[in-house]
Amino acid sequence: AWAGELGDIAQVLELFQVLLANQERVLGCNHPDTLTTRNNIAALTGEMGDAAQALELFQALLPDRERVLGRDHPDTLRTCGNIAAWTGQTGDAAQALELLQTLLPDMERVRGRDHPDTLGIRNNIAVLTRQTGDVAQALDLGQALLQDRERVLGANHPDTLKTLGNIAAWAGE
Repeated sequence: AWAGELGDIAQVLELFQVLLANQERVLGCNHPDTLTTRNNIAALTGEMGDAAQALELFQALLPDRERVLGRDHPDTLRTCGNIAAWTGQTGDAAQALELLQTLLPDMERVRGRDHPDTLGIRNNIAVLTRQTGDVAQALDLGQALLQDRERVLGANHPDTLKTLGNIAAWAGE
């Protein structure tokens, strides 16, 4: 973690890979800490620029998280969100949008409509809706999200301001 604070992502990835081997040996492949390390490796792989490999790692992680933690565990739901995000990063915005639309009801049920993770999923749905060509629908989704983000996070929160910026761009389109 401290190596990450210094910005050397390659070193952090290498350290997590060493940690993973030790965790698998000592704690086992199904220990929650081992699964978290696998999550971190997948995320760092994506940050290093390999979106396809990150997607594969998250896809391999998901069944293990579902089996060990349960389908509704917040970490399992985050893994689903990461799969959608990296699907989009690999160039398939339509599939990423479909994955997030499927995930949203579970997030609302488990985390609540006002949880920041749920609001983030809604934001990503709006952004992907725009990327797939439906600017009017993206604008509608963004305006509904803005009201909730202002109420939950406040008018000056960075996420609220990003939503406002998206709305302005989409209104211009």
